[in-house]
Amino acid sequence: MAKGKKQHNNDNLMAQNKKARHDYSISETYEAGIVLTGTEIKSIRARRINLKDGFVQIRNDEAYMMNVHISEYAEGNQFNHDPLRNRKLLLHKKQIRKLAQITQDKGVTIVPLKVYLKNGFAKVLIGVATGKHEYDKRETIKRRDQKRQIERVMKHY
Repeated sequence: MAKGKKQHNNDNLMAQNKKARHDYSISETYEAGIVLTGTEIKSIRARRINLKDGFVQIRNDEAYMMNVHISEYAEGNQFNHDPLRNRKLLLHKKQIRKLAQITQDKGVTIVPLKVYLKNGFAKVLIGVATGKHEYDKRETIKRRDQKRQIERVMKHY
């Protein structure tokens, strides 16, 4: 791989939102930093984060990750954090403006897909998502099953 195209490995993956790829079709993805407190990063490193119901909202030219649950740190005292607080995302102004313009369309939202560590910093992979209908979900499952069956048959040859 090229020097700048280094992918994050599964050791650094802290949380993944598998339901997002099932419920939404993802058109674009962006990597963003997260503004965290000390006890939050310790909880993330312990993999005590849940992205399931999370979404991203643009307010006052700033991006915020909402409804993401980061459990309280076990050894934290009175300085522990609120598990459901809104967390600011670090993106370039052009990216934020583009995301704000995209989300003006009906049925388009931004969802967190993965949280991982990169060079010691917590990063979130966010995706521009459009909701799938029930028949789209069935079609996706059907294609996945067909692909598995083809791979199973090809394995014997």
